[in-house]
Amino acid sequence: MSTSDRTTMRVAFQGEPGAFSEAAAIQLLGGAIRTVPRATFEAAFTAIAEGAADALLAPVENSLAGSVVRVFDLLMESRLAIVAETILPIEMQLIAAHGASLADIRSVASHPMALAQCERFFAAHPQWKRVPAEDTAGSVREALSRGDKSCAAIAGRRAAEHYRGVILAESIQDNAENFTRFVLLLPEKEIASWISPEARKVSLAMRLAHRPGALLASLEPFAKHGVNLLKIESRPIHGRPWEYQFFIDVEAETPARLDAALTEVRSATSELRVLGRYPAASR
Repeated sequence: MSTSDRTTMRVAFQGEPGAFSEAAAIQLLGGAIRTVPRATFEAAFTAIAEGAADALLAPVENSLAGSVVRVFDLLMESRLAIVAETILPIEMQLIAAHGASLADIRSVASHPMALAQCERFFAAHPQWKRVPAEDTAGSVREALSRGDKSCAAIAGRRAAEHYRGVILAESIQDNAENFTRFVLLLPEKEIASWISPEARKVSLAMRLAHRPGALLASLEPFAKHGVNLLKIESRPIHGRPWEYQFFIDVEAETPARLDAALTEVRSATSELRVLGRYPAASR
C-alpha cells in the first residue's frame, strides 16, 4: 500500500464500534480511515485475507494486565508483520442514557477487565450490580438500547460519542498509569514501503537450542552492538510441552547496529522470526 493510501485504509479491529481499539486506530492513522469491527480476534486476523480490510490493529500489551496472549498466538500463526505502534491511555467513563443520573443507576456492565480496573469507584457505590460483558463498547450499545435509566456501562469516551450516551462520571479507573500498546499489522509482502530510518524498534520471536547458555548467547549480541533490550517474555510452544518461545522487543540508535546484532542472534538461535520493524511510539 502506498503512503498516500494510509489515511483512507480499511483497518480491522476486535470489538464493536466505539471500542478502545477503534480509538487507537484513529489516533494512529487519522479520522479518514474506515474501521472494520470484528467480533473476535480470530475474525479480525482473517479480515485482510477475506478482502474486508487492508490492515489490522491489535492490542499487544497493557501496562497493568500485561501481554494479550491470544494476539501473539494468532500473530505467530499468520503471515502478518508489525509496521507501526501506538499507545492509548485507557480512561474509563461511566456511560448511561440521556436524562439518567448517578442516583438512578442500579447495574453497570462492561468487560470484566474494565470492571476490575474500577474497584475504588465501585467501592463508593456498593449497591450497584456488576454485569460482565463481552466488550466495553458493546456494553454501552446494549445499555442504551434498553432505554432504561438504571442501566449504565463502562467504556471509553469514543463509545459514549458513538452511541450518543451521556458520561455520568469521568476517568473512574483506579490507576491513572493505564495504557495499552496497539500494533498495526500488514501482510509481509506489503511492508517494504513502511520501513523508514525511524524504524529502529524490532519485535522478535525466537526459539533456542537445548544447550547450556543458549539464552545468554542469544542476548549477548544486543549488548555487544549497543542495542537496547526493551522487553523479553517466554511463552509455551503449542504442541511441544515444556518448550518455550521468547518474545523480545529491542531498539537501536542506528539500523546498522540493529542489523549486525540480528545477524549474530540468528546464528545463536534455532529459529528467529522478525515480527516487525517500526518506529517506537511515544506515550
